[in-house]
Amino acid sequence: MAVATKPFQLLTAADVMSRDLVLIPREMSLRTASRLLAQAHVSGAPVVDADRRCIGVLSVTDLAYANQAGEGRKPEGCDAAFHCAWQAVEIDNLPADRVDAYMTKDPVIAEPGVSIVELARMMMNAHIHRVIVVNAQRQAIGIVSSTDILAAVARFESSTPARPDAEVHSEFRPCLRN
Repeated sequence: MAVATKPFQLLTAADVMSRDLVLIPREMSLRTASRLLAQAHVSGAPVVDADRRCIGVLSVTDLAYANQAGEGRKPEGCDAAFHCAWQAVEIDNLPADRVDAYMTKDPVIAEPGVSIVELARMMMNAHIHRVIVVNAQRQAIGIVSSTDILAAVARFESSTPARPDAEVHSEFRPCLRN
């Protein structure tokens, strides 16, 4: 695997992305999409058109907004944070409308060659937990989540010998190797 042999700073989206995607068709109902996310144990997924082009993303935050808003639509300019969005969503209370009415319409996307450092920067700047990786036709081919980046850091840390002059927190080393 490329991740084990590349220096951390040279890792790209292609090296760390999850390739087993849950894709949500834009026509799918919000209730069906939320059941799909729950069954797949993921908190968000790309919304795609008939050509598999990424046109949005649906996350548990979008579902929480849909669940709490009177008509199910995210209020314009609403930037409220949900700390436990998946706990705020009751699937049967969601509107029966199509996903494309509730998805985040301007997803953060990246090409496979984008560096891991830039991916982390993109997530921090947008306050999100996933970047959709797309090909030249804007088709979803992978996802890099914040967990994928943390896993790469942990793998790098566990494969790097400790320097005697570096401050080492040995109580954390066992956690990073598991």
